Amino acid sequence: MAVRRRQRRGPGGGRALLAAVLLCVWGRAAAERLRYAIPEELGRGSLVGPLARDLGLSADELPARKLQVASAGKKQLQYFTVSEENGNLYVNERLDREEMCGESVTCSVSFEVLVHNPLNVFHVEVAIEDVNDNSPAFSKPVLDLEIGELIPPGSRFPLEMARDTDAGSNSLLTYQLSSNPSFSLSMKEKAGGKKQPELMLERALDREKQSSFDLVLTAVDSGDPERSGTVLVHINVTDANDNPPVFSKSVYEARVAENLPAGSLVLRLLATDADASSNGRVSYSFGSVPDAVRALFSIDSETGEIRTAGLLDFDEKNKYILGIEATDGGGLTDHCEVHLDITDENDNAPEISILSLSSPVPEDVPAGAVVAVLKVRDRDSGENGQVSCELSGEAPLLIVASSGGSYKVVTAGALDREQASEHRVTVVARDRGRPALWSSTELVLEVSDVNDNAPVFEEAAYS
Repeated sequence: MAVRRRQRRGPGGGRALLAAVLLCVWGRAAAERLRYAIPEELGRGSLVGPLARDLGLSADELPARKLQVASAGKKQLQYFTVSEENGNLYVNERLDREEMCGESVTCSVSFEVLVHNPLNVFHVEVAIEDVNDNSPAFSKPVLDLEIGELIPPGSRFPLEMARDTDAGSNSLLTYQLSSNPSFSLSMKEKAGGKKQPELMLERALDREKQSSFDLVLTAVDSGDPERSGTVLVHINVTDANDNPPVFSKSVYEARVAENLPAGSLVLRLLATDADASSNGRVSYSFGSVPDAVRALFSIDSETGEIRTAGLLDFDEKNKYILGIEATDGGGLTDHCEVHLDITDENDNAPEISILSLSSPVPEDVPAGAVVAVLKVRDRDSGENGQVSCELSGEAPLLIVASSGGSYKVVTAGALDREQASEHRVTVVARDRGRPALWSSTELVLEVSDVNDNAPVFEEAAYS
């Protein structure tokens, strides 16, 4: 048996990763789907589900049916394992939802399992449910505010929002402020249902009596049990900066193409301040933004221009929300959000992944028998990620689409080893991008002999 592999790039460039696994059987097989849900952080050996039972396999069948996880993705193979004794699916290593899926609302791991004698392939999806294992966190230990002594009571000062990398209700935050008669905490509704904490001045300040205040802001999530994080709010009382900077928008939106070179302009922010001199001079900076995002974007403190600092990849993350802070020379601030949608380019060729292959195949195998199982996927989205698969070459074989991106190669008619002892076909996977990207691999199927020809004398009679 021989397998040859080729990788090609479309006219527009891009990457192609190619692998193929082919499996020989003599019977029809239909792919099915199973879905389980487990909480993250389960220990190794924790039960995911009775896989064999859910597939209709009894304990007596397990040795012959050879139930196994068979996925092209190395990570998927590390996460789960199937017991040879009872056919149950178990956790094989620690699952951290935040490491696996980031801030995505949903998180799951998909893979295939194979059974033999006869062969069948099943698509399994395990949803990883969030547990409240992360506390809210602020980007810095101290928030510095400067408030003029002439600022009237009732004035509000936006405070940094904490981040919680958990999902769902575990990431919904409320805020508390340590008690002080000069200040209270109020909340401002933001886009998407978020709440911005604001410091409210309750009574006039007198710098000559007290020049600074230290308060503790606490962010509490909605998990059970709840988790919290704190930041020190240091307030310096100054003279007469009575106008904060104001952004022209509370939310800025932009679309950014992936693979832009570093230094490309994304958008320009604008905040104005009615004060004069240094009190009216505005500088821009990131607010509560993860370090990973700071590595991808930069902001000019003077012009408010946001530019790319690293390579954006739609397939890794397609949306970013940046918190931006404008600060004037007197220390007053305003905040806005920048919502960036990363647009996809067709930069990934389809990947033909190996599940299993066995050769040779007997020449008396019936028509319609499955001789190979393939997995084809494309990391792009939309039409760029829609893939069609075909066979190229003269052979009595057909390729049939199955669920979850799987394909089966089946016999289209009778095989005759005396006429052809092997068949060569090329599997071609092509996406619908413009220009289209494609990958291919050659499948060589050997045909083994069965005793289907009786001996024949060269002559009917001898004398």
